[in-house]
Amino acid sequence: MQSTVWILLKPRLLSARNGLKPNEQNGNRSRLVLFSLIGVTFWAGAFAIFYRVLRYFQNVQDFGDILAMKLLSMMIITFFTLLLFSSIINSLSHMYLSRDLSLLHSMPVGVGDTFLSRWLGSTFDSSWMVVTFSLPIFLSYGLTYQAGLAFYPIALCAVVCLCLLASAASSLLVLLGAAVLPAGKIRTLFVILGVGLALLLVLVLRLIRPEQLVNPDSFASVVLYLNSMQALDWPWLPTTWITDAVRLALKREWGPSLFNLALAASCFFSLMFFTQTAAGVLYFRGFSRAQTTSKRLFTPVKFHGYSWETLLNFLSRPAKAFAVKEIRSFFRDSTQWPQLFLICALIVVYLYNFSVLPLDKSPMKTIYLQNVFSFLNVGLAAFVLSAIAARFVFPAVSMEGEAFWIIQSAPVSMKTFLWIKFFLYCIPLLILSEVLIIASNLLLGVTPFMMFLSIVTVFFLVPAIVGLSVGLGARYPNFKSENPALTATSFGGVLFMLLSFGLIALVIMLEAGPVYRIFMSRMHGHGFSLPQIIWFALSFGLALFLCVFAVFYPMMLGEKNLLKR
Repeated sequence: MQSTVWILLKPRLLSARNGLKPNEQNGNRSRLVLFSLIGVTFWAGAFAIFYRVLRYFQNVQDFGDILAMKLLSMMIITFFTLLLFSSIINSLSHMYLSRDLSLLHSMPVGVGDTFLSRWLGSTFDSSWMVVTFSLPIFLSYGLTYQAGLAFYPIALCAVVCLCLLASAASSLLVLLGAAVLPAGKIRTLFVILGVGLALLLVLVLRLIRPEQLVNPDSFASVVLYLNSMQALDWPWLPTTWITDAVRLALKREWGPSLFNLALAASCFFSLMFFTQTAAGVLYFRGFSRAQTTSKRLFTPVKFHGYSWETLLNFLSRPAKAFAVKEIRSFFRDSTQWPQLFLICALIVVYLYNFSVLPLDKSPMKTIYLQNVFSFLNVGLAAFVLSAIAARFVFPAVSMEGEAFWIIQSAPVSMKTFLWIKFFLYCIPLLILSEVLIIASNLLLGVTPFMMFLSIVTVFFLVPAIVGLSVGLGARYPNFKSENPALTATSFGGVLFMLLSFGLIALVIMLEAGPVYRIFMSRMHGHGFSLPQIIWFALSFGLALFLCVFAVFYPMMLGEKNLLKR
């Protein structure tokens, strides 16, 4: 007789198996090929980078192994923090907010079996990517240290233990929180907690000070340097046990390695025992509380009787109604607006990293490095913008959900609907990007020419990326998804990321040659010949054309696709 948990998991497994079957009608074959190529490329790139770094560390006399082990510790701590963040969000979604939970709880199935089946699904969803993409890193460690075949199963077990520990701890926290927090605010408060954990990850990365890995001379003595390497390596942390298990396996000390692995496994089983016990008492109670209507955490602010809606009075009444709906929907969605705090924290860290760049210690001229970093910073800021657009802008059309028929029957054309979304996201992202570029350039102390070029390039890249994301989001929408934000990882989302990265790379390459010539000519006081001026005009003109094309063509494709529905 099949176990109850297996029966509950069977629909998900069958759905996954059917989704992996090649099918030309729904494009599964092309999607499988695309995702496989991306995965293999990432695997190869991660392996090549870590293998080269580890080989470089081995050439560092006395400190090579210390640096490699510190990198391993940093990586595991980062993975664990990411897993905690991901597990909290997935646990909340799988255990309290999924649409099929009402059906499950109405069936003659015990609470323990229901909880365990949801926990297994949540654990897989939050952990598979970490497990998959950590394997090339451990492969590079094993080959560098010639650890032997026994190292690889130990490393795999260590990563699995790390994922299980994070999932068990997160589930216990979610269970306790759902039973204690006010009904109607559970989802919002847990998302804020998840964002807080992400901010903690940023703080952890700064406490670890990864830049010191390549700058030991900044320490007053070798003793202080070695002591700094022990940051966050407390012996009672599960991450320390996982790190020690892998580190000792690299040295072929199998006994102590397995002991640390057993410590981590016993910690997981203990956590899982407490989680299962708590689930038997609290799970259904928390689920019942989560079904209540959500309440506002903050009340709207008015100034002399006017609200923020008056700022949109310049729009026509139908367009204003759509714009107000879009803004309200964004801030009512507790999975979206708390992530603004995370973006702000990442921007602060981004700018801080520019402020601590040791340009004065480089053998190259400071003014040259300042302007090189400024030009590369345009591409880096655009890549960051693409990631933000993939998370917030690409799912914007899919966020309409099954109520999209209201949009179709509204007295507003589909073209106007898409352009409203475009401008609502383009304006704040443009302000954010320009602030980022100007602030980082001021920290670098670049020339006025590079400041002007950076501002203008970003001014045209932002609408291009937003237009690409809105257009492709309308071309590949998913109105039936429980979590439309997950469309960022769909075929359309991956295609958007690839095209946006390609667009950014093309614009940067088109500008690189002329920018270098102009910069060197200004440094040496030389003029420009007519062929050079023509070359400059063609390069900048083609870059401008690409940006304009990326705005209008995807929007047209998205409009045509939505009109066919």
